[in-house]
Amino acid sequence: MRAVTWQGKADVQVTDVPDPRIEQPTDVVVKVSSTAICGSDLHLYGPLTPFMTPGDVLGHEFMGTVEEVGTEVGRLRPGDRVVVPFTISCGVCFMCTHGLQSQCETTQVTAFGTGAALFGYTKLYGQVPGGQAEYVRVPQAQYGPIKLPETGPDERWLFLSDILPTAWQAVKYTDIQPGDTVAVVGLGPVGQLATRCAWQQGAARVLGVDLVPERLAMAETHAVEVIDASRVDDVAAAIRELTRGRGADRTIDAVGMEAHGSPVAETAANVVTSMPKPVASALMQSVGVDRLAALETALDAVRRGGTVSLSGVYGGAADPLNLMRLFDKQVTIRMGQANVRRWSDELFDLLYADDDLFGVETLPSHHLPLEDAPDAYRKFRDKEDGYIKVVLRP
Repeated sequence: MRAVTWQGKADVQVTDVPDPRIEQPTDVVVKVSSTAICGSDLHLYGPLTPFMTPGDVLGHEFMGTVEEVGTEVGRLRPGDRVVVPFTISCGVCFMCTHGLQSQCETTQVTAFGTGAALFGYTKLYGQVPGGQAEYVRVPQAQYGPIKLPETGPDERWLFLSDILPTAWQAVKYTDIQPGDTVAVVGLGPVGQLATRCAWQQGAARVLGVDLVPERLAMAETHAVEVIDASRVDDVAAAIRELTRGRGADRTIDAVGMEAHGSPVAETAANVVTSMPKPVASALMQSVGVDRLAALETALDAVRRGGTVSLSGVYGGAADPLNLMRLFDKQVTIRMGQANVRRWSDELFDLLYADDDLFGVETLPSHHLPLEDAPDAYRKFRDKEDGYIKVVLRP
């Protein structure tokens, strides 16, 4: 079959790889109908390359039709339409039953001391072949895949795999109260959905920060008050000016480790990723640092006693934070990989009951054949040609 594979830093290719097969009785094989490029896939394009192996199949946002079913799956049949959460979880361990499916004790990658295995996401998370492919083996299918109705375009359901639950959790973690102002830093796909989830969870006012015109324009169509980071000297000060000098009640960092405006950390990351892999991976796990501009903005822009939620991925082990400032401001910080199955039933009901409540059907800016993935990765990284969200069709 054809699949998008990692071949080196900033080098992805569509190549022939072996067809997946049932390996465990709880597996299914899914024929992919749609798969997306996620912003966190771009981390594999650059800062997380020390943990990649040439030939790794990429992608963790996908949906399709069940082709084969393991003997212990039970609830699924060939022909069922499903979307697959990017976190691989069992549903019965302590963590899963406590709503922490991204920490599943059955699939934790204990060799690296990390949480639940993920599709298409490095040795750190199990090196499980991903969903940017014609077919995918799905482990723990007795619990993970979400069965879908035959109605509705793929875009209605595809983002249940990752970015919609990620955005929903990011907002949940802020604990919005009546009258709250929420500021979202970064208006990529997760940031766009976070602004829409904030409205659904009761925000009185939503602010959005970015510097890409297409992203700012998209957010404005959903009643977001946008701040163009390229036009202000101090984003946090601009947010305080809009909130009586106090700051936003809740802020969300929807960017993560590759934020603009962190030249020293960017240079350090480039040096590390150019080293031999054993050295680079050891450094990333011990002294690696991230580009923290988005997080610093979120921390600076939140009011005293407010909450900061991190949905953007971070990979540094020695990131410097001003704890004196955070303690003085009495800031609450919540973060973590999305617990997709914790939120998926609630989100499924909202998607099923309403005509595109979150605007997911119009979120993709580009629909392309799988073979165009290498060019799409580059343009998505460089924010060319209005790229906001890319959906690939195998």
